[in-house]
Amino acid sequence: MSQAIDDVDVELTVVLGQTMMPIRQLLKLGRGAVIELDGHQDQPVKIYANGEMIAKGEIMVAGENVAVSITQSVKNYQRN
Repeated sequence: MSQAIDDVDVELTVVLGQTMMPIRQLLKLGRGAVIELDGHQDQPVKIYANGEMIAKGEIMVAGENVAVSITQSVKNYQRN
């Protein structure tokens, strides 16, 4: 059974913050553009699996690598 689970894809999303901007401004963005978000550097990021929030974490930077360290599991999911 574990082999079947090993082959399941899960989409992970990490949300650092949010912002609102007009489409015309979004279309003008080019490579290297900086978008200011409402989140703060010390604020936990939200981690989603297939659109459902599963955890909170912290951004970790090591050299050129960026990672997320999970600090809190969120158990707000429902099983059928």
